[in-house]
Amino acid sequence: MNVVLGREAGKNESLRDWLPPGSTVIEVPLTTTTYFDVAAVRAALEKSRAHGMYRTLVVTSARSADYVDVARLSSTMDVAVVSVGPSTSAALASLSVHVDTQGEGSAESLAHEITQSPVLILGATSIREELPSALRAKGLEVVCIACYETVAAALTPGDVETLQNADVLFIGAPSAWAVARAHVRETTWVVVPGASTGEAVRLDHGQVIEGWGPQLRSRLMAIAP
Repeated sequence: MNVVLGREAGKNESLRDWLPPGSTVIEVPLTTTTYFDVAAVRAALEKSRAHGMYRTLVVTSARSADYVDVARLSSTMDVAVVSVGPSTSAALASLSVHVDTQGEGSAESLAHEITQSPVLILGATSIREELPSALRAKGLEVVCIACYETVAAALTPGDVETLQNADVLFIGAPSAWAVARAHVRETTWVVVPGASTGEAVRLDHGQVIEGWGPQLRSRLMAIAP
């Protein structure tokens, strides 16, 4: 089984533990991330229109977890923390942050769970608009604050060939899928961490497995060529 790990360098080690024995594993980082200085994020929060009044804090990815403490300084004491997906919840748990609600489905289904306004959303500069739009449609005030910027990686001819030969491809975010999708066979299984990335991949690919964790080994062995 040819397995391609598409996360950035240094973030793929845990994935290796979930692969079937004998897998051929190659890393092809599909994106690079620049994290903003905490002081810059704090300044943006202090200038935001609902500073000090946020009642719901939405953390859209594990990359945003390190900014939760500074975001809480702009929130009410009883702010509800909402994570988008299990990998984000795991990152928050590692920082001893209690998650009140974990989104498992689409942006619309998560929006249904959020009732307290103003809502602060932490994420990338190119944050997807589905969730903010769904919340605003409910009449909630929403402010998005960027914590990092994710940039598409420049693929080499060797990277493209590796993607084309993959039996299994791990994709960590919609931004990574945008880089890979033109080079992925219809028969390749794309493994994603949760529903939000799964939703993006399913727009143009049919073979998707959702959920990262030890249970993946048996699932991947069942589809081994």
